[in-house]
Amino acid sequence: MPRMATASILSNFWSNLEENHEQAVFLVLVGFLGSFAFIRMSTRIIRSESISWWPGNVESESGVHVHHLVFGIVTMMIAGTLAFVADGRTPFTEICALGFGIGVGLTIDEFALWVHLEDVYWTKEGRSSIDATVIAAAAMLLVVLGANPVTIDSGSAWLVISSILATLFVFLAVAICFLKGRVMHGVVGFFVFPVAIYGASRIGKPGSTWARRRYGQRRPKKQAKAEDRFRPDRRTERFKEAFRDIVGGKPSEGLAAVGGEAAAATREAGVEVREGAERLAGAADPTRRGKDDGD
Repeated sequence: MPRMATASILSNFWSNLEENHEQAVFLVLVGFLGSFAFIRMSTRIIRSESISWWPGNVESESGVHVHHLVFGIVTMMIAGTLAFVADGRTPFTEICALGFGIGVGLTIDEFALWVHLEDVYWTKEGRSSIDATVIAAAAMLLVVLGANPVTIDSGSAWLVISSILATLFVFLAVAICFLKGRVMHGVVGFFVFPVAIYGASRIGKPGSTWARRRYGQRRPKKQAKAEDRFRPDRRTERFKEAFRDIVGGKPSEGLAAVGGEAAAATREAGVEVREGAERLAGAADPTRRGKDDGD
């Protein structure tokens, strides 16, 4: 009986997806979450070296590390092209959708590499990949659940104009959310409009574009309020950090530390070059060297 009930629930769920033409998006979501979970597990195993037989990083003969981002992009290219060939025919379209989702998962897991153009996978900056994954998964899930961000009603001219104005208002509220650094409010609000209104009406994060242009020295009280509202030790931020640790593992030293080390190394190299130049100058000009000794 439990097996029959489960099969009936799954059958009804799939039938509902087919009726709303959302089965392909659902399979993209499944492939996306599955590949992201697998690649995160794989990278954490490689990092911990806990399983000796687990395959390591893919490297060329010259020592170039091939990121799984590359495999994700190639998979999306192949799956997307074959989806056009399938032209909506079952089950080829569904297979392509699953493959496309797998490619998306492999690609977005290295979202931080898109932004920084450096291998920051295990740094604090690399945790933005986890945030991007949560946002993308939330957007796909809302589509699967039937959320439609843009609906233009047909009928009278007034009804069409009203729909267009309402859609533009949604876009405006979402844009304000992004400018304020409230990305999740913007993404969810794109599908559930009240969330966008809430995010747009709340104070922006202190490091956001909105805060840099409208707070700061212009409105120091607003800046102070934003910094107090989004202080690093607040409960929500601690929960987010704990979630990132569970999914992505503890970060290594971030770009700031790496940049500091690079600056220190540059200063040391500069001192060595300057001392070497002074020694060469002294050797080439004995008169100057004697003068320096006399001084």
